[in-house]
Amino acid sequence: MADLNIPPAPAIAGTRHVHSGKVRDLYEVTEGEHAGRFLMVASDRLSIFDFVLDTTIPDKGEILTRMSLWWFEQLADLVPHHVVSTDVPEAVRGRAVICEKLDMFPVECVARGYLTGSGLIDYRATGEVCGVPLPGGLVDGSRLEQPIFTPATKAELGDHDENVSYDAVVATIGADDAATLRDLTLQVYARAESLARERGILLADTKLEFGVSTGSTNGKRRIVLGDEVLTPDSSRFWPADDYEPGRTQPSYDKQIVRNWALSPESGWDKASGEAPPALPAEVVERTRSRYIEAYERLTGQSF
Repeated sequence: MADLNIPPAPAIAGTRHVHSGKVRDLYEVTEGEHAGRFLMVASDRLSIFDFVLDTTIPDKGEILTRMSLWWFEQLADLVPHHVVSTDVPEAVRGRAVICEKLDMFPVECVARGYLTGSGLIDYRATGEVCGVPLPGGLVDGSRLEQPIFTPATKAELGDHDENVSYDAVVATIGADDAATLRDLTLQVYARAESLARERGILLADTKLEFGVSTGSTNGKRRIVLGDEVLTPDSSRFWPADDYEPGRTQPSYDKQIVRNWALSPESGWDKASGEAPPALPAEVVERTRSRYIEAYERLTGQSF
């Protein structure tokens, strides 16, 4: 497990700090009308190769929060989401939401419309991804005939998620919930892929997280979309006009940082077990600009 080096979460009046992840801090609201709910704060932290970098990307937390809120609106008729309010303490305004507590499923719900990343590694080894057989002859970036559901286990903080079969999900959460999560994941992907394509962006794949609402509605159990949704941190977005199967695609995410860290310029040895060095200002600004470009192209709003 990598040394994540996550800085201490700042104190926020009227809340109790619960958990810090790679890029988010979670608090329980202890006062006011939202007492008992969570305050989820998106930081400007960036993680690569399971290291949280000392260098932050200015405005990243606000960009991802705005993007998630926009997507939640686009998907509201497909699945309810966890956001209750954006009326948050001034110290975190713009980068935080009040959300309902969910009993989260221990499954990373991934939809893939294109073959790349860990899916490509699995395909090259077995001809399948998460037990789903695919045609021969596919290359990095190949568009699949139909999007596929390729779940993963939720790893402990600092570990890698592990791709698993659909049958493994059934064994973990039961057949009914597994089918519901698969169907919702593919429905969300289809809606998002279409909207992104209209804006000149290809959605290669995305990771979603779902939970069960702890508050029932008329006695009915509700499955709710939680965490972030369809951001460059949870999805692969590619500019459509640069798409070329058979190579690594340019993307709207932290690939700029990964590329720099692995280059001779950084002087970093990935196998050393030590965290990457501080990012140059030019890499920080290029990364920030890429996140902003993705937000503005997708939403049509200026940042």
